[in-house]
Amino acid sequence: MTSKAQSRESEMDNVVKQSRSNALGIVHKPSMRTSSSSSLDRWLVNKMLMAVGAPPISVVLWDGTELTNTQAPVSVLTINDRQALIALLMDPEYNFGDLYSVGRVDVQGNFTEFLETVYLAIQKCASKSSWHRLMAWRHHPRTNSLRGSRGNVTHHYDLSNDFYKRWLDSEAMQYTCAYFPRRDMTLEQAQIAKLHHVCRKLQLKPGDTVVEAGCGWGGLARFMAKHYGVKVRAFNISHEQVVFARSKALEQGLADQVEYVEDDYRNIQGQYDVFVSVGMLEHVGAPHFRSLGDVIARTLKDDGRGLIHSIGRNSPGLMNSWIEKRIFPGAYPPSLREMMDIFEPHDLSVLDVENLRLHYSKTLEHWLQRFEDCSAEIRVQFDEAFVRAWRLYLAGSIAAFNTGELQLFQVVFNRALSNDIPWSRSHLYQ
Repeated sequence: MTSKAQSRESEMDNVVKQSRSNALGIVHKPSMRTSSSSSLDRWLVNKMLMAVGAPPISVVLWDGTELTNTQAPVSVLTINDRQALIALLMDPEYNFGDLYSVGRVDVQGNFTEFLETVYLAIQKCASKSSWHRLMAWRHHPRTNSLRGSRGNVTHHYDLSNDFYKRWLDSEAMQYTCAYFPRRDMTLEQAQIAKLHHVCRKLQLKPGDTVVEAGCGWGGLARFMAKHYGVKVRAFNISHEQVVFARSKALEQGLADQVEYVEDDYRNIQGQYDVFVSVGMLEHVGAPHFRSLGDVIARTLKDDGRGLIHSIGRNSPGLMNSWIEKRIFPGAYPPSLREMMDIFEPHDLSVLDVENLRLHYSKTLEHWLQRFEDCSAEIRVQFDEAFVRAWRLYLAGSIAAFNTGELQLFQVVFNRALSNDIPWSRSHLYQ
């Protein structure tokens, strides 16, 4: 580990003395006595607000002093001790997450609306802020090498299947963006609509062979086999997810059509009619996009076609540094230009691009509501800091999609010489 990385790891520990660690490694700190706020403290608050674009919020300090830069604040940020204020000033994006998780800062008002307000303010000032460029330089995602990817995936996906069952859809356990042709759809209906949407884009037909890179709990593979008559090999390095997926395939009588392989996508072998990856590219990392393209090029038949579904950005940039550290290690949402490193070196033709950004926001709203509904059980399974951390992650993700900070791309492609392509999009809306 480099000295810069070591400094990042220890930064919060210098501010927050550890008591015990939860599943995400977020420190818990006993309450401490703090003196009354000073004029310096109030000056620091103003500097902090200016650093994030002066959002229309109020800040209440540990002694009840309230500071605001607007007559109509959207919400109120409470800072419960001076050390928390200093940590926020040092790096608000990264340190806010840990401080909120352990209750050293809190928000009164609609949490998602508060985060959207801050995101919009940051967007207005980020391009001209040397401070923001410094923060981007300091925070880099963890490696997604063969070894690094396994550790990153274990950190997030192997928390326990029971945890995810509590708040994902009950039909297919899809942990990716749903599709809402009608806004009044339930989460279950929208996830099934997403699965059909993907399958129609791929123009699946009985007898097709499909390889899936990163299959989650296996819902898409089973759906393709059951409803479209294809044979699927699905790769995943999460042991918990693969065990679940194999059990479900046996239970549903699909074991002869679906094979779940506990291995990295880079080790895919064989020839297939279809390549599909839904929600994995975010874990690949831009330095490995050409390697993913190599996999597609060697495994896709001459008349094959494929689809990649991924969180993305309008221009290159890093994932929120706290989410990358505590929730999704190694995560990197690419721009469309960066995704072209998968296709261009192998003359793969992009046929269709769809952005489902607001569909992901709506998906997350469902997830957050279900998460809150079962938060008492999750608190028993983990602890209060874990519940608050995931509340922040889900609400922050809603805010990121609503403000355009994040996008959701579905990219359909095939071999350049193949003319077996749809003449229109009518097949998508049967």
